[in-house]
Amino acid sequence: MSTTQSLPRWDMSVVYPSLSSPEFAQGFAQTVQDIVELVQLFDAHHVMALPQAMDASLDDSVVHTFETVLERYNAVRASARTLSAYISCFVNTDSHDDRAQARASELRAYLVQLAQLDTRFVAWIGSLNVESLLQRSASARDHAYALHKAKVQSAHLMSAAEEELAAELNISSGSAWARLHGNVTSQLLVDVPIHGEIQSLPMSEVRNMAYEADRQQRRNAYEAELAAWQRTSLPLAAALNGIKGEVNTLASHRQWETPLAESLFINSIDRQTLDSMLHAAQDAFPDFRRYLQAKARALGLSKLAWYDLFAPLAAEDEVWTFADASSFIVEQFGTYSPRLSEFAARAFRERWIDAEPRPGKRDGAYCTWLRNDESRVLANYKPAFGGVSTLAHELGHGYHNFNLAARTPLQRTLPMTLAETASIFCETIVRQAALQKVAPEAGIAILEASLQNACQIVVDIYSRFLFEQSVFEKRRQRELSVAELNDLMLDAQRATYGDGLDQDLLHPYMWAVKLHYYSTGLSYYNYPYMFGLLFGLGLYARYQLDPETFRHGYDELLSSTGLADAATLAAHFGIDLRSEAFWQASLDIVRRDIDTFIALTEPGA
Repeated sequence: MSTTQSLPRWDMSVVYPSLSSPEFAQGFAQTVQDIVELVQLFDAHHVMALPQAMDASLDDSVVHTFETVLERYNAVRASARTLSAYISCFVNTDSHDDRAQARASELRAYLVQLAQLDTRFVAWIGSLNVESLLQRSASARDHAYALHKAKVQSAHLMSAAEEELAAELNISSGSAWARLHGNVTSQLLVDVPIHGEIQSLPMSEVRNMAYEADRQQRRNAYEAELAAWQRTSLPLAAALNGIKGEVNTLASHRQWETPLAESLFINSIDRQTLDSMLHAAQDAFPDFRRYLQAKARALGLSKLAWYDLFAPLAAEDEVWTFADASSFIVEQFGTYSPRLSEFAARAFRERWIDAEPRPGKRDGAYCTWLRNDESRVLANYKPAFGGVSTLAHELGHGYHNFNLAARTPLQRTLPMTLAETASIFCETIVRQAALQKVAPEAGIAILEASLQNACQIVVDIYSRFLFEQSVFEKRRQRELSVAELNDLMLDAQRATYGDGLDQDLLHPYMWAVKLHYYSTGLSYYNYPYMFGLLFGLGLYARYQLDPETFRHGYDELLSSTGLADAATLAAHFGIDLRSEAFWQASLDIVRRDIDTFIALTEPGA
């Protein structure tokens, strides 16, 4: 794939003309001043852990202080989030941009102060009589779920001095390791043979070669990729060890039983829900292996290698240009609602999407809230249906943000488990429409792209979960070597993919590939994707049963994802997340697709 495709880059000038503009300098200075003044407000009103006696006493002055602090706290968090997202958009599309890197580093020092205020706010709420506060303040009632969560979280805080120190040190420890991973991987060039010539390409382009029709080219890219990860593995292993060690230490000092227990709390689900989902996923592994084995037969192979996972089934896969993708998404979103369709049209029209793969740009795709009802989508667009599906998925995140626009920052702090709700739903709309509109041969490719995605989110995500569990457990004793990390990753892949893949051609360096492991604030950044897929499929099934009733409540559900736990919100649609039956029913949708795929690829079987 060429790096000179005519693909859009996002427009950031609606916030500030550029990073070097006077407007940006003024906005940066204003946000810094807002954070400084918020610190002063917290200090003046003693927003911190209070003596236990305060839990019972709640006079008018305390209520007034709460409402004053809450209003300003939300306002400053919103402006800081916009500034941070603006700068990050430059860093993530060009890690060589020294000006953007410098501004990001400068802002981080002030975001540490804001993080420290977050902890002080939680500690303060933990000191108050929350039920009394809810009775006496409409603002408190508007934020009831956040306050109840803060009350629980406050019991897991270290001392104020320790929390302050942890926040200050994170900038040069956990978050520094994460930046190292992001910078190293985005700038990593890979020497890969293409048509007899060695070309030096960004890792994102080399990984996109997994979709090439030529098997030898896929293998060349896979082998070149592994060699590049091997060369870079030592600093990445140090980063992973540093991050997991920090998470283990802080979880212990905050009296969480395990990092997973903390993750479940952050993601607003309980262990019963997680276990029910994982058990259902395990039961589905044989079905996913049936799919992988059928794909191997369709490709004329005895067994799929890792580099065959995304191989197209036809040498001439249908080309979807970016223009094709945008018009198709807008049209198909319109079959659900004009509001969703117009949202997508606006995103394309106002250039919210950066779609071009290029050196210095990070791999993968994501959506970030920018301001008000606006988001930005990063993609590395591949002109196949998989690229269309990814755009629909990320625009679903944007639509979720759109529905959250009227909420305050504290109200829109949604868990990762629910963050995938709209993205999976929108992706499913587009996939189902594509299957109905294209020729049978192309339909097989689209169905297979859907199964690729489901396999990644159920089977591969489960392998990542197993890997991360093992790393956390072993990291309590000591640091892990590159070879040990590779072995743990291979063990996890063998346990999940099983005989669906060639056991000698797996990917030992997936721990280096996936940025999801490199975060101190989002441990176990894997199972929420499985939750999102299966919850989204479950919602789509209910939409099909009763479209009008579903439409009436869906946007409100998206708007409310920061206002209640996952089980409470799901119950509004008659879903019991703690029942394995729900997860099995969602996986049954995938099983039916697997049966269809096998019937289409092996009509005489």
